[in-house]
Amino acid sequence: MNKLIIAAIGGISGGVLLSTQVAGPLIAQEDRANASVYEQLDLFGDIFERIRANYVEDVDEAALIEAAINGMLTSLDPHSSYLPPNDFDDMQVQTRGEFGGLGIEVTQEDGFVRVITPMDDTPAMEAGVEAGDFITHVDGEALLGLTLEEAVDLMRGPVGSEIVITIVREGEDEPFDITIIRDRIRLTAVRARLEGNTAILRVSTFNDQTYPNLREGLEEQIEEVGGLGNLNGVVLDLRNNPGGLLSQAIRVSDAFLEQGEIVSTRGRDPEDGERYNATPGDLIEGLPLVVLVNGGSASASEIVAGALQDHRRAVVVGTNSFGKGSVQSVMPLAGDGAMRLTTSLYYTPSGRSIQALGIAPDILVEQREPVVTEEEEEGTGPRRNEASLRGAIQNSTLSEDELRQLEEEQAIAEATARLRNEDYQLAYAIDILTGLNALGPRGN
Repeated sequence: MNKLIIAAIGGISGGVLLSTQVAGPLIAQEDRANASVYEQLDLFGDIFERIRANYVEDVDEAALIEAAINGMLTSLDPHSSYLPPNDFDDMQVQTRGEFGGLGIEVTQEDGFVRVITPMDDTPAMEAGVEAGDFITHVDGEALLGLTLEEAVDLMRGPVGSEIVITIVREGEDEPFDITIIRDRIRLTAVRARLEGNTAILRVSTFNDQTYPNLREGLEEQIEEVGGLGNLNGVVLDLRNNPGGLLSQAIRVSDAFLEQGEIVSTRGRDPEDGERYNATPGDLIEGLPLVVLVNGGSASASEIVAGALQDHRRAVVVGTNSFGKGSVQSVMPLAGDGAMRLTTSLYYTPSGRSIQALGIAPDILVEQREPVVTEEEEEGTGPRRNEASLRGAIQNSTLSEDELRQLEEEQAIAEATARLRNEDYQLAYAIDILTGLNALGPRGN
């Protein structure tokens, strides 16, 4: 009994000793860390006061504080930033699909401003700005050393005003200038059209209009082709789509999936993770689907491409996507401003993080520049074949209906050849769908 009491006392005393030796230093270390933070805040206050008192010119105190806040956020990553009231208002308008500017999505890379993508039918795209371009100067003023927000502010201006941006582009020996007239940007989130019996859904951004536009556009194309049974399939074109709302990426993915995970997000605390799953219902009832991506496809575009690829619901064609795998939360602040803070990374259904890696296509297809053929230059007729030879035996066994069908097939072939020259990646995607349909009737 005495041995048990001694053992118990020894255990208690050992526990007390351990707690004083381990917990004590930890508490002291935490106190020192807190003291260090307060010392740094005191240092900030001291510097702020010295600037106010001693700088060569009067300073805007509010601008100083704003710059300090923005500097703190932008030091974290290229996508975290402070949004003053005006910028916050602009961002809210942009998610509704209309705003003023050049029509480019940009990021910052090693201090330089890089174009993620020019948006469809905007001044930037019409002026020839391309994904991957670096903007070094705006109206002759260098952007190196500015924050991304400061650089963007330089590019803003009244609708109708002129701006000259200096571009450095891979493959060009020298920088060159592009003149752009600012305009009000009205984004049509989704444009739908038919190429033969294939529906092309061009998704240019993910804003509040994206899923409704996609559904309505697809329904119109299905009606035009005479019903879903007459459709070869769908090409979902996400090229040069810089992303947007996570909620819309989930809805667009869900439009073609019956079940399973679409995307998951994971933050610093595992308990804060979110998982988003598909609901029953496929707008095209299992018809073949091809997704087009390129280096300008970012963020929400990559969520959609990754979900459809992992579920083997679509063939992803094109070139590697941009690789933005982070989620930003916009948090309103006092004074009507807000802060955009990276709070989590997103993962595709298979558990892939695409951060800095991007979505690798199933079939790598580089875009080709259009080529003007000799026939187009000279305005000559169709290529030579047996029927064009002098004295060739003509096929007299064809009925009028067969001749008409032959002419229609020839017209389709010529249209396909033109599309292949104008947009090789899109033509390749349509070829895939045509080949899948040529294998025979689809099973139920």
